[in-house]
Amino acid sequence: MTAATHSTLFPQVPETADAVLDGLDPEQREVALALTGPVCVLAGAGTGKTRAITHRIAYGVRSGRLQPASVLAVTFTNRAAGEMRGRLRQLGAGGVQARTFHSAALRQLQFFWPKAVGGDLPRLLERKIQLVADAAARCRVRLDRNELRDVTGEIEWAKVTQTVPADYPAIVAKAHRDAPRDPAEISQIYAMYEQLKRDRSVIDFEDVLLLTVGILQDRHDIADQIRSQYQHFVVDEYQDVSPLQQRLLDLWLGDRDNLCVVGDASQTIYSFTGATPDHLLNFRTRHPGATVVKLVRDYRSTPQVVHLANGLLSQARGRAAEHRLELISQRDPGPDPVYTEYADEPTEAEGTARRIRDLIAAGVPAGEIAVLYRINAQSEVYEQALADAGVPYQLRGAERFFERQEVREAGIALRGAARAGGNDSLLDDAEDLPAQVRAVLSTKGWTSQPPAGSGAVRDRWESLAALVRLAEDFARARSGATLSDLVAELDERAAAQHAPTVQGVTLASLHSAKGLEWDAVFLVGLTEGMMPITYAKTDEQIEEERRLLYVGVTRARLHLTLSWALSRSPGGRASRRPSRFLKGLRPGSGSLGTIASGGSGSFERGAAADRRKPRGPVLCRVCGATLTEAGAMKLMRCEDCPSDMDEALYERLRDWRAEQARELGQPAYCVFTDKTLMAIAERVPATGGELSSISGVGARKLDRFGADVLAICAGGDGGADLDDS
Repeated sequence: MTAATHSTLFPQVPETADAVLDGLDPEQREVALALTGPVCVLAGAGTGKTRAITHRIAYGVRSGRLQPASVLAVTFTNRAAGEMRGRLRQLGAGGVQARTFHSAALRQLQFFWPKAVGGDLPRLLERKIQLVADAAARCRVRLDRNELRDVTGEIEWAKVTQTVPADYPAIVAKAHRDAPRDPAEISQIYAMYEQLKRDRSVIDFEDVLLLTVGILQDRHDIADQIRSQYQHFVVDEYQDVSPLQQRLLDLWLGDRDNLCVVGDASQTIYSFTGATPDHLLNFRTRHPGATVVKLVRDYRSTPQVVHLANGLLSQARGRAAEHRLELISQRDPGPDPVYTEYADEPTEAEGTARRIRDLIAAGVPAGEIAVLYRINAQSEVYEQALADAGVPYQLRGAERFFERQEVREAGIALRGAARAGGNDSLLDDAEDLPAQVRAVLSTKGWTSQPPAGSGAVRDRWESLAALVRLAEDFARARSGATLSDLVAELDERAAAQHAPTVQGVTLASLHSAKGLEWDAVFLVGLTEGMMPITYAKTDEQIEEERRLLYVGVTRARLHLTLSWALSRSPGGRASRRPSRFLKGLRPGSGSLGTIASGGSGSFERGAAADRRKPRGPVLCRVCGATLTEAGAMKLMRCEDCPSDMDEALYERLRDWRAEQARELGQPAYCVFTDKTLMAIAERVPATGGELSSISGVGARKLDRFGADVLAICAGGDGGADLDDS
C-alpha cells in the first residue's frame, strides 16, 4: 500500500501472524514468541515495551495459540489501557480485554455480587473526601481542606497495603512513613470512615479490589469461573503494583503460571501510594523457570541523553539499583546535555524562557517542549517568565499558581488586611511589609518552618511560602511599599495569567511527567533540598528521588537542559548547592570513570549561559533610583513615581492586542504583557529603535508587531511601515 492510500493513523492490519513480528528487534521478538509459562520483561525507558507486549498478544491470537477472550491485560491508567486496546485492534487482535486493575475488578464484582452476596452492589463513591470529613467530625477532629486531602490519601495507602485501622500506627512507624497527623488520630478517623461506609451502604475505589479479593478467596466456585474465562495474563508497569493488586492477581491466576509482567525497577516513583518494585524484583524467585527478557535498546533518546541517564543510575544504591538496565541508544547523535548555573531563581526562569524561545524559533514546536520541576509551587516563576517572553504554556497535573485554592484564600485575606489597615490587630507587631504578610498568612497555614512530610499540607505551605518570598522581594525592590501595593501587584500578576489553556510548552511536576516524552526537556531547580527534596531522609527515600530525576532525564528525546540557582532571590546569599545526583556527571564535579567520560555535556554559568553581556543597573527615568523589580524595569520608572501614560493610547493598544490574540489563537500575554503595553503608552515610541528599547519588545516581536504598534502610537490603527531610523 502506498503512502497515498495508507496513513500511520490507520495502519494496515498485518496479513499473517508472522507479519505481526515484522519490525520487532531481536529482544522484542523474543518477548512476542514467549507465549507460555511465566515471562518477565525488564524494559528500560523508551525501549518499546508496549510495542513488545501488544505484538506478543496479537501474535498469540493471530497464530491461534491464544483465544482473544481468554487474555486479560492490565495496566494502571485508562489512557494506557485505551492505547493498548487500540494497538491490538490495529494488529488484528480485537476482543482482548485491556483494562486497569480497578476496571477489571469492578466488572467482576458487578457480575458476581448478586450470586456471592445478594442484592445490588452498593453504590460506588465518586469521591471519598466528604465521607472522610464526616468521619473526622464524628471523631471531633478538625481538618482543613488540605489536611482532608492528606488524611484521605493515608486511608487509601492503608487500604492498598492491606492495613486495617487498628494496625495503622504500628505499620506507619515500621515503614518510617511521615503521617500528616498523629497516627492514632488517623487510625480513629479511618475506623469511623469504614463504619460510615457500612452505615450508608457505599463502597470506595479501594473496596472494589478488596471485595473482589474477598469473594475470590471465599467462593471457590466463582474463582474457578473467572479462571476458566481468563487463562493468560499480561501486567504492564509491574513495578507499580501494590500488595492488594498483587493479591488480586494471584487469585486470578490460581495455580497457573501463564503470566507476563513488564516493568522497570528504576522507574519506581510512587511508593507513597503503596506501589512497590518488590513483586518485579522477586518474580524470578517466585517463578524459578521464568523466561526473562531485557529490553535495553532505547528508541526515544539520543546517545547523549542515554549516556546521562546511565550515569545517573550508576550511582544508585539499594535493591532496585542492583537490577538497573544500561540503555543503548538507537538514535543518531544529538546535542550534549547542557548544565546551567544561575545566580537566582528569577534569572533561572528567565534564562529557561529565553532558551525555549530560541528552540521555538529554530523550529521545535512549543508542544514538544517541557519544563519539569519537583513540586508544583515552583511553577509560578516559570509561568511568569514564559508569559514575559511571549511563549504560550499549559500546566499538567496542577492548577495555575494564582488559581490554587490556598493562593486565592491568601489573596482574600491580604486584601481584607489591606482594607483594615491599622485597625487589624494581626498587624500590630508587624514592622514592615514582609512581616505583615507573614502575620496574615499565618492564619492560613504558613509557618516559619515547613511541615514534615509531603502531601497537600506541604503543597499548601509551599504555595504560601512562595507568596511570602514574593512579598520580601517586592519590599526590597520598592522601599515603603504597603500591603495595598502588594495586593495590586498580586492582582496584576493573576490577571496576566488568566488565559485559556493553549497548545504550548508543558509545565509539569516530575511525577506527572511519567509516561510522557518531548523533544526538549528542561529540568529546573536541581538544588539540594529540592532534588532530593528536604523531607527525603532514609536511604530508600533518597534513592526514590534519584529515580524521579532519572524519569525526568529519560523524558527527553533530543534536547536536555539541567539547571539550578545558587540563591532564591536577586542579591541573596549564594548558599545553595547543585543536587548531589549531578556529582560526577556535570563537568567539573568529579569523575565517574568510564560512565561520565566523553560527551558528558557542557557547563555554563551566569551571563555566559544566557549569551548576554552583564548589564549595568537600570535607573528610574523619573527619580534616578536603581530599579530591581521586573515590572518597574519594564516601565523604566519606580511604580510609585508619577506616570505620564496616555490612557487612550493604552486602551487602543489593549483592544489591538485582544484582536491579535484572537487571530493567533494565543492568550493575550503572548502578544505583549500589560506592563509592556503600559511602557509603550508612557513612552509613545515613534521609531522601531525607540520601540525595541522597551523591555518586552525583542527582535521577534518588533518584526511581528512593530509596524502596527507604531501606527497606533501615531494615532492610526496599524499598517504603517516599520521605521528603524
